[in-house]
Amino acid sequence: MGLALIAGQGGVPPHLARVLLARGEVPVICEVAQFPSQVADDLPRLGFRLESFGSLLDALCARGVTRLCMAGAMRRTAVDPARIDAATAPLMPRLMAAMAQGDDGTLSEIVAIIEEAGIAVIGAAEIAPDLLPEAGVLAGVLPDMEAGIGAAEAALAEMGRADTGQAVVVRGGTVIAREDARGTDAMLDDLATGADWSLDPFDIADRALGSAADWLSGADTQAQAPAFLYKAPKPGQEMRVDMPVIGPDTALRAAQAGLAGIVIAAGGVMVIERAQVVEVLARAGMFLWVRAAGGQG
Repeated sequence: MGLALIAGQGGVPPHLARVLLARGEVPVICEVAQFPSQVADDLPRLGFRLESFGSLLDALCARGVTRLCMAGAMRRTAVDPARIDAATAPLMPRLMAAMAQGDDGTLSEIVAIIEEAGIAVIGAAEIAPDLLPEAGVLAGVLPDMEAGIGAAEAALAEMGRADTGQAVVVRGGTVIAREDARGTDAMLDDLATGADWSLDPFDIADRALGSAADWLSGADTQAQAPAFLYKAPKPGQEMRVDMPVIGPDTALRAAQAGLAGIVIAAGGVMVIERAQVVEVLARAGMFLWVRAAGGQG
């Protein structure tokens, strides 16, 4: 019962590799040629492109792989017709039609193709349940955010229908930033543009709720409400291959943007290097709320 890990970029694939190795399971690391992963271990590897995806599946089946996990960030690339190999050519009409439907459609079709090859698709959280924190306040003290939570949920539902993003920044009852194809970190960087801060979390503590709060504040009550990042899955999202994630970089950027804290959906957002995330937010005087459905926890 071999396992393959299609490893994108970011901290989740290396974490999964460590968890698997610790329990004596050696995964086959599959990396998209244009986006090598950060998995550093000496493990069996297969490189591939979308144009050779059929050949990748054939190679995995030949190795006895019966389970596959997709994790990490990957960006869409243009398809080069000259690179499409014989094993992938029959799949291309399905893949191209799915790509025209957006990321959700593309991932769903890829999952279907993998499963048709006799390989079960499993989620990262199934391999490493520790990536999903328990519901509750893990750092800081919560301000009054009732209006903001409602606005965030409404915005994410709208974004889900458009297949655009998984995160927003809310102040009071107003959404002031929405994630786009560049991702959460880019959205937070946009908010922090012009700030002259160090990325040292020890240095952020005295300034995150000071000068940045001035940028986010204004004369009216709405402008003075705390701004926070809200991240959750889109409605109908394929959670096995596209579960949202935050990590220390997210926490640092949220502090740079002068936010009061971060809210994530319990059971729907992974946290990589949780202890470091909590430390960064706590030192910056920020909160982390793992919010259960209905606002409990």
